[in-house]
Amino acid sequence: MDPVRNPYAPGAGQRPPELAGRDDELSAFDVVLERIARGRPERSLVLTGLRGVGKTVLLNQLRSAAISRGWGTGKIEARPDQSLRRPVSSALHMALRELRHPDQESMDAVLGTVKAFAQRLTPADAKLRDRWQPGIDVPATTGRADSGDMEIDLVELLSDAAGLAADVGRGVALFIDEMQDVQATDVSAICAACHELSQQGAPLIVVGAGLPHLPAVLSASKSYSERLFRYLRIDRLDRPAADRALLAPAEREDVTFEPEALDALYAAADGYPYFVQAYGKVTWDVAAASPITAGDVAMAAPVAEAELAVGFFGSRYDRATPAEREYMHAMAELGGPTGAPVATSEVAATLARKPASLSPARDSLIKKGLVYSAERGQIAFTVPHFGRYLLRHPD
Repeated sequence: MDPVRNPYAPGAGQRPPELAGRDDELSAFDVVLERIARGRPERSLVLTGLRGVGKTVLLNQLRSAAISRGWGTGKIEARPDQSLRRPVSSALHMALRELRHPDQESMDAVLGTVKAFAQRLTPADAKLRDRWQPGIDVPATTGRADSGDMEIDLVELLSDAAGLAADVGRGVALFIDEMQDVQATDVSAICAACHELSQQGAPLIVVGAGLPHLPAVLSASKSYSERLFRYLRIDRLDRPAADRALLAPAEREDVTFEPEALDALYAAADGYPYFVQAYGKVTWDVAAASPITAGDVAMAAPVAEAELAVGFFGSRYDRATPAEREYMHAMAELGGPTGAPVATSEVAATLARKPASLSPARDSLIKKGLVYSAERGQIAFTVPHFGRYLLRHPD
């Protein structure tokens, strides 16, 4: 069929044409926004899940919901080698611009706090001083958010931003993607700020998204984080949602699928939203006409798998060192095609090595976001079907 009319969109963070299976999460966030608008206490949110389940897409959709209510929003993507001072400052600057506070004097006062917060760098970050061009013309405030203590400064910064939002009867939402990569001191500061703001009833929330071990990262920072955030686990689509993700966009193009084709596509994609889009796109391109058949899916599957092997799996595998690849292959042998969590002691036994000697490889894989600690003494892939890929592509 015409590839120009192909409605499917596999891409990192790219919104699919039909956001299926996320109605509960969207409804829950609407409740959060409405409660805060009425002055009710509410927790910040944390989305967790494997790669390819649509966390970033959902995060962007939640941000759109906040914008539609007139909230000020900002979004950052955390990096393990970067302090949050500059990214948070830029995100808050954007959020304040969206609020359009009518009193310029009040706005300038908070912008001065933003500037002070951004410019209070640690010696290690001093080289970044001349790189930030925020477009804030007001002078930096003295004695506010400039102590150098990240917890103190972030609480003061977010409190000032929330106060400005309260003046106009709105709120501020800070969205943090890849939140598991936030540095430890910054994680502690975020938790402390959310704790303080929730006690104040301030109209500001943090919405984070990250890998399955993110709750453990937050809990290690502050023991009360388990009660501070509302955790939403984002998982695979069930069969009706996966079918809707395929059927709804196709039907808008006057195309449909035979039931057997949907069976085959669900078996191939296993309900993971990224895979649903990837297999759907290739299947559309190879199909001659509507309805799309199981035969079309059979023809498309090897092409889709080859594309995933290069772009989705291969690009991640290439980032690993030989020692890290050896570790992952051992995980695949133990966990099988499903990529089930495995014991680190079993990985060591498979490689005939002492567990301590494998710690550097394991820790590096965690930092690269390729594996995560499912629970104490266990390890699992962050990427669905990665074990299957490794078994099919031995070193």
